Order: sequence, then structure tokens, then C-alpha cells
Amino acid sequence: MTKSIYLALDFPNWLETNHFLETNDLRGIPVKVGMELYYQEGPKVIEKLKQDNHKIFLDLKLFDIPTTVMRAMKVIAGLEVDMINVHALGGSEMIKLAKEGLLSGNANYNTKLIAVTVLTSMSNTTLNEELMIPGDLTENAIHFARFSQANGADGVVCSVHEANAIKTACGKEFATVTPGIRLDNAPVNDQQRIATPGFAKQNGADYPVIGRTVTHANNPREAYYQAIKEWEEAR
Repeated sequence: MTKSIYLALDFPNWLETNHFLETNDLRGIPVKVGMELYYQEGPKVIEKLKQDNHKIFLDLKLFDIPTTVMRAMKVIAGLEVDMINVHALGGSEMIKLAKEGLLSGNANYNTKLIAVTVLTSMSNTTLNEELMIPGDLTENAIHFARFSQANGADGVVCSVHEANAIKTACGKEFATVTPGIRLDNAPVNDQQRIATPGFAKQNGADYPVIGRTVTHANNPREAYYQAIKEWEEAR
């Protein structure tokens, strides 16, 4: 799968999503479909995006008992998206059965299973004091990545700031999906651990995810391709 920047389609329905893509001539770019859009429109939104040749990261962050996740993955496998994710906090058995569900649901399509390590909206304080998970945030992200890989995950969602360390621990072929990408001077919003596209490329990100810095821009097409330019030119 070609490495590129995925645009988060954080719209409430297909009408607004389609209008945005059409108006800004962004047909065919890699996109992320999150919970709001998927829960409103269901599988038909995936079918419509695939008709326009979008690569799709289905960002549902499944987190439930292992058997339930496995059964859900069997259904999702039929959608033939490029990536689907689960929460690493669900544990090794859940991740293992999620992979089994994908393979048994559709062995002919290579959907990557991605495990969420630590949400980019979280800080070390949130992890330690609210969730009562001790230790350094980066060390926890590496730990989640290692046991996710050991149980069949193809990569993880992490911040850019942990990506290189995860690559060192898990190997260069282990995918890093990195939300929180912003162009310079864009609002931070509710993200804590953010980065520019160039910084992401330099720090081990394989599939950066960019959202409001593009969708809320005065010229979204220009903003998206500026991000692509910075990504491609970074060394």
C-alpha cells in the first residue's frame, strides 16, 4: 500500500462529505472514515468512496470482548477497506481474534489491522493520573506496539513523537499511522501530541492523518496538497 497522507472526513453525513470532496476536487485521495460518518451512513459510505477510488482507513477503534470483536471483523472484512483499527488496551487475545476475524471474513483482501496505542489527545498526566497506567507515555506506546505486533497487528496508531521509537522496537515494516498532523500556524484543537507533515516524515510516520487543518482551511485543496508537498520533500 502506497504511503501517503489520509484526510479525515469528519463530517456528519454523506451529503456534506460528498459536497466537500466534489467542491474541492479531492476525489480519489486516501481518506479516513471515523465513527460519526460511519454510524450515520453505514457501509454504503464505504461503497460510495470506493467507487471514486479512495483508499480507506476505517477508524472505528473497536474495543470489546474478543469474540465480539472477531465477529465484527468478519463483517468489516467484506468492506475491503485498506486499514481498520482496534484499541490495544483490549488486550492480546482481542487483537489476535480481530486478525482471525479479518482473515476468515475475507482472505482475499489484505486489510491491515492497526492497534491504537495512546490517543493523541492524551498526555502523560492523563495516562498516569486518570487512567492509572504508570510509566512514561512513549514507553507505554512501545509496549502496546510490541504485544500488538506479537498478536497479529500490522501496525499501530501513535503520535509522530513515538513513531521512530516504535519502528526501532518493531521493525521498519511495522506500520505507523499518525493522527494530529497540522500545517504550521494551524489551531491545535483537542490534540496534544501534534506535528507538521515534514516532521512526521522525518520521524517514522508511514500514514499521517490530517483533518481540520485541511477541512477548515479557506482553500482545502491547496492545504491538502501543501501537506503532501511538505511530506514528499522531507528527508
